[in-house]
Amino acid sequence: MIPAPVIIAIDGRSGAGKTTLAVELAAHLRAHHKVSLFHLEDIYPGWDGLAAGVERYVSTVLTPLSRGKAATWTSWDWANHYDGDARVTLPAEIVIVEGVGAASEAARPFLSAVIWAEAPDDVRRTRALDRDGDTYTPFWDQWAAQEEEWLGRDDVPGRADLRVNNRADGSAPADLLRLLPYLPALAPVLAPELSARRGLRLHAERLDLAPDAPALFEALYGRSPNAVWLDSSNHRNAPSASGQQVSGPQASGHDRTAAERSRFSIMADDAGTFGQYVTHRAGVSLVSAGSSVAKVPGPFFRWLNTVWGRRAVRTPEGYPGEFTLGWLGCLGYELKRETGGSDLSAPTPDAALIFAGRAVVLDHAEGTAWLLALAAPDADEWLAGARAAVHAAASASATPAGAVGAGDAGGSTGVEHPGAPAFRSRDTGARYRAKIAAAQHEIAQGNTYEVCLTTTLEARIAADSLDPWATYLALRRRNPAPFASYLRLGGLAVASTSPERFLKITADGGMRAEPIKGTRRRAADPQEDSKLRTDLATSVKDRAENIMIVDLLRNDLSHFAVPGSVTVSRLCAIESYATVHQMVSTIDARLLAGAARAEAVAACFPAGSMTGAPKISTMAILDRLEAGPRGFYSGAIGYFSLNSATDLAVAIRTLVIDASGDGAADLTLGVGGAITSDSDPDDEYDEIRTKAFGVLSTLDADFPED
Repeated sequence: MIPAPVIIAIDGRSGAGKTTLAVELAAHLRAHHKVSLFHLEDIYPGWDGLAAGVERYVSTVLTPLSRGKAATWTSWDWANHYDGDARVTLPAEIVIVEGVGAASEAARPFLSAVIWAEAPDDVRRTRALDRDGDTYTPFWDQWAAQEEEWLGRDDVPGRADLRVNNRADGSAPADLLRLLPYLPALAPVLAPELSARRGLRLHAERLDLAPDAPALFEALYGRSPNAVWLDSSNHRNAPSASGQQVSGPQASGHDRTAAERSRFSIMADDAGTFGQYVTHRAGVSLVSAGSSVAKVPGPFFRWLNTVWGRRAVRTPEGYPGEFTLGWLGCLGYELKRETGGSDLSAPTPDAALIFAGRAVVLDHAEGTAWLLALAAPDADEWLAGARAAVHAAASASATPAGAVGAGDAGGSTGVEHPGAPAFRSRDTGARYRAKIAAAQHEIAQGNTYEVCLTTTLEARIAADSLDPWATYLALRRRNPAPFASYLRLGGLAVASTSPERFLKITADGGMRAEPIKGTRRRAADPQEDSKLRTDLATSVKDRAENIMIVDLLRNDLSHFAVPGSVTVSRLCAIESYATVHQMVSTIDARLLAGAARAEAVAACFPAGSMTGAPKISTMAILDRLEAGPRGFYSGAIGYFSLNSATDLAVAIRTLVIDASGDGAADLTLGVGGAITSDSDPDDEYDEIRTKAFGVLSTLDADFPED
């Protein structure tokens, strides 16, 4: 007798390739574990014996194995159509059971994990009959009818922890091994497989070229279903109010500060050996790797802690960036359910991230490109292709301004489409002003000090009438920003021109938050523009808003910071962008040694600049006032790197395009502002119109009238 084993069931219809999958998976696992393997086809009592076979399997095989005892069972003699000899399956650290019905309802209480294998019907039939020859042919329909009846009352695919599209190309076992350690029941026993992820080798190659960024992204990832571009789109210049770009020493000090806050741009997709994709909704993460999808229950930040926060690679010598491959994507505001907020659902995922095992990083300070790739069989091929793409995009970047191919211009400043989207607002002007008054009442009652009240603009259009990629290029030209980004995640596209950093944690433990509170529009006339900037800089109200959020973030950072390390290095500075002036502060801290980095991110989420203060009670007030989810808006966009670094922007100035429906696309744009006791409702309403202008004007759309 040995301790109770981990039991993994591989189920699926006949011909789904379960036997081969089980044998190959067992072979992989035997590198670190003692593994036993049981095939249900050895116990079914004949061609009509699915139900009876499952009953025998549960009582004579699963029951003793689950107790760490040897299983003695009666085999079936297929040649003589009668019971055969007695056989023994020994217990082991891991037991794999495979066959039709392996994860039946009666079996599931004994199982640690359920894998459902699937394949097209014609493939299954061919595969099964090729394996068993003429013996199976007369009984195919009889057996298939039993499977249909069984699955009609027992939704095993829906109960599975992992589903694999078994293409029989040899990829499925490796894909499963990448996902199995994510399952809470398997994580302890699969610690060796988990540790293997932390012994990765990273190749880094510097190219002394400054490629045209849009051309490079289009060349490398234009056809990728899931791709991310974290785009420091104002790196080259500082915008004036007229939209003209002022470069180098001609740019003012505050404009250069805005442009320099994000030195690197990162481009990646989820292709290749290590590629993965995860979406999280309401307590369940779906993680995809190649042919397989795992369903992982539990909070998102708990899952994040299992895949990020411990250094898995070393930063290459000479490489100046913090990103060394890892997870990239976006976190939705509704993840607040895990950090003290209430539980609301949004149409979009609560989180969507890709894992990039290779990427291109553009260093705008040095005018270079870095190719990063984890050691893998397909790494050399990708590096060669990426190298060629960088050279080609560098040639495009050298094209004279105004000539065809000058891709960095990003196309026109508007988006060509048959008709401008007609946006509607969740709140009319009168209703939004009434909510401002309600927020001020909460302040007067002492329930909050500041309420970051938001609303959502929505439009529904034909999916083919708006190109998300062209839309983003137009947005980045009209309103370049240090934390701009473009994400393509299946049917979802996120086009953001965010100027605000949410949270940065460096590999060595430095922490930084840079909240924005206080906004003025830009003016074409330089004198008027200067007055607007001065008005923001001297505004008592805006400074009060900003300082309240600074205090909130100092508290958030302090939960995981070295005592005494939290400092404010910049307070109420003014930064200027193409369409707005902003008031920005910087809070720095030092992460406690050994602190869980995912928990440190959770302690600060969502950004205090998007909630108000105090955070938890104000989020409850916002839920009542806003009466709807925010989705990705006011969440975070960025990366979680393999060297344990992270850099996340606040998802503002962000257009979300959801074309995952029936030929239509839903456009959403969140806007909002901070409400204090002395807020003027008309001024606050004008502010959200100002914040929406950059995106709406790019679409030739208007702010919805009452």
